[in-house]
Amino acid sequence: MPRLSEVIAALDALWPPERAEGWDAVGTVCGDPDAEVRRVLFAVDPVQEIVDEALKLGADLIVAHHPLYLRGTTTVAAGHFKGRVVHTLIKHDIALHVAHTNADSADPGVSDALAGALDVRVVRPLVPDPTDPAGRRGLGRLCELDHPMTLGEFAARAAAVLPATAQGIRVAGDPGTTVRTVAVSGGSGDSLFDAVRASGADAFLTADLRHHPVSEACKESALGLIDAAHWATEWPWCEQAAAQLDEISDRHGWDLRVHVSKTVTDPWSAHHTSPSIDGAPN
Repeated sequence: MPRLSEVIAALDALWPPERAEGWDAVGTVCGDPDAEVRRVLFAVDPVQEIVDEALKLGADLIVAHHPLYLRGTTTVAAGHFKGRVVHTLIKHDIALHVAHTNADSADPGVSDALAGALDVRVVRPLVPDPTDPAGRRGLGRLCELDHPMTLGEFAARAAAVLPATAQGIRVAGDPGTTVRTVAVSGGSGDSLFDAVRASGADAFLTADLRHHPVSEACKESALGLIDAAHWATEWPWCEQAAAQLDEISDRHGWDLRVHVSKTVTDPWSAHHTSPSIDGAPN
C-alpha cells in the first residue's frame, strides 16, 4: 500500500498546485503523510454527505474539486458544518486533497472531461496557458461537433448526458441556430465571454451564467448559450481523474481501490416551471 505522501505526490504531478489561480486554495487539507492509502473517493464538493460516504466506503482519502475553505477561517469548531467535516475526517483518519483551478487548466482538465461527456472533439483551449509550449493547457475548450445540429438539439444532448439536477439545462438564443463549433467550460464561465466570441464558436456551454452578461452576449452576437448546473459540468472530471489515478496505481503496483461519488451535491433541490412565459404578469 502507498503512503498518503506518495499518492499526493502523484496527484500534484497531474495538477501542480503552483498552476492554481492566486486566489485559490488547493492541496492537502488534512491527513497524515505516513498513513497508508487503500481506497480513494473522488467528488466535486467536500461536504458532509461525501465524508459520510467515504466513511461507509472505508476510504482513506477524498480528492475533491472544490476547496473546503476557499476564503480561510479562524475556527474548525464542529458546531459549524465545515468544522464538522474537518472533525469527521480527522477522527476517522480520512485525508482530504483539493485540485481546483489547477485541475481546470490541466491537460487533460475539467473542460476536457466535459467535452468528453458531450462527445465533442477538443480543438484547443479557449484561454491558453502561456507557460505551455504545446498549447494544450488553459481554461475552457473550443470543440467541434461530428456533425452540425441545432442549438436546441445540442442542449438536449447536454441534458441527456450530464448528471441530472433540479436546474436542468437553460438555453439563450434561437434554438434553431446551427451549431458546428462549441466552447465549453466546466463551472462558472461567464468571465470567458470575450475569449468565446474571439474563438468564433457557435455556442457556449458552461454554468452559473448571470442575467446581464447573458443579455449583453445575446445582443452582441448570435452566440447560443447553454447554462447547466455548476456541479453537473464538473462531475465528469471526477471520472476522468479517477481513471488517471487508476493508471498510476497500476503502474506502481499500488492496488488502490478508486471510486467516484455519485451523490448529487448540487445545492438546488427543486425546479418549478412557470405556467406561462409569454409576458410579465398583469
